[in-house]
Amino acid sequence: MASFQQVPLKVKILSNFKGELPRYETAHASGMDVRAALTEDLTIAPLQRAMIPTGLSVEIPHGFEIQVRPRSGLAAKQGMTVLNTPGTIDADYRGEVKVIVINLGDKPVQIRDQDRIAQFVLCPVVQAAIEIVSELGDTARGEGGFGSTGVSV
Repeated sequence: MASFQQVPLKVKILSNFKGELPRYETAHASGMDVRAALTEDLTIAPLQRAMIPTGLSVEIPHGFEIQVRPRSGLAAKQGMTVLNTPGTIDADYRGEVKVIVINLGDKPVQIRDQDRIAQFVLCPVVQAAIEIVSELGDTARGEGGFGSTGVSV
């Protein structure tokens, strides 16, 4: 395994869990693949969404979150993605982690028990301290919004 800083993550295995815990599939992976904990196969039609249970609860250390992100292979090959990507699991949440997916492809996608459905990425959290001001600093972009920087060089 790579020599990354490791942060302890407490994981509670729930009664519907079976199979493997989330894990890093390669030495340099930033995301741990997480698996579906299903009692029966689930078919997700195009543009349909579903909440897929994982059979796990987590205790995330204060100052961190877990971001739930799509798996690139599922997205590229089948159009399956995480609907609220990245999904956020806050450090104070203790319920079962479920992954909200949507099928953006043109064919139904079947999810089977133990399919790898998403990635968990443990990320540091910084909270903003709101400060009301009457003016904001100038930038070259200014108030230029959507598309104002163009699409090519």
